Amino acid sequence: MSNVRVLAVASLFILLLLNPIDPLESSANTKRKTSNALTRTELKQAQQRLAEMGYPTGQNGIILFQKWEGRKLTGHLSRDDFEVLLTAEAPQPRDPGYAHVEIDVDRQMLLLIDSEGAIQKMLPVSTGSNKHYNEKGMRGLAYTPRGRFRIYTKIAGWRKSPLGLLYYPSYFSDGLAIHGNPSVPRSPQSHGCVRIPMSAAVEISRRLPVGTIVLIYDSQSFVSAKDWAEADKQKHEAVVR
Repeated sequence: MSNVRVLAVASLFILLLLNPIDPLESSANTKRKTSNALTRTELKQAQQRLAEMGYPTGQNGIILFQKWEGRKLTGHLSRDDFEVLLTAEAPQPRDPGYAHVEIDVDRQMLLLIDSEGAIQKMLPVSTGSNKHYNEKGMRGLAYTPRGRFRIYTKIAGWRKSPLGLLYYPSYFSDGLAIHGNPSVPRSPQSHGCVRIPMSAAVEISRRLPVGTIVLIYDSQSFVSAKDWAEADKQKHEAVVR
């Protein structure tokens, strides 16, 4: 055996003497690593709690919960997520009391609100990336405007726009629309439109007739449309009379 190998074996032997491996401690470390995993009972409790708060079932519900609570978007519940979920409050519209749709840019969520102010549906969205683009001969800033708008026109099926295909678009401002897209990243990535999952595009189109109020806001910008809603109500009552 060479001198180098002799020294290496001797060094290893000394390290083992100084730092013996305790199998019980090793087992405890392994248990600590896995102790944060939720049990089946806790997972069932979590799904029930999500449903009670109005979130959809499955991974989408978990992602929406994490978006609403400002948590890391993983698509699965950690022990910390579970503890927050147990005491969390159900999402609420920013401007309740009338039928409309809200786009929360910070949370990247769509909230469909009924005339009683209750949330009927929640969806993940992807809004404008806020980056400059130069594609297909077009240049611009990929920005989703904040403010209050109305759905002014709609198209059933696919619509070919200069920057890509839109599925069941409902237009709210200068060619920008809420529309289905095969890609709905968890962060803002669109050219300015509000992307929603393909699976929800037909239903959302049906539930957003022309004239529907659309509120788009972030933490720095919000405008109520309750005066619009009240004017719509009075106009409707005048027609009925």
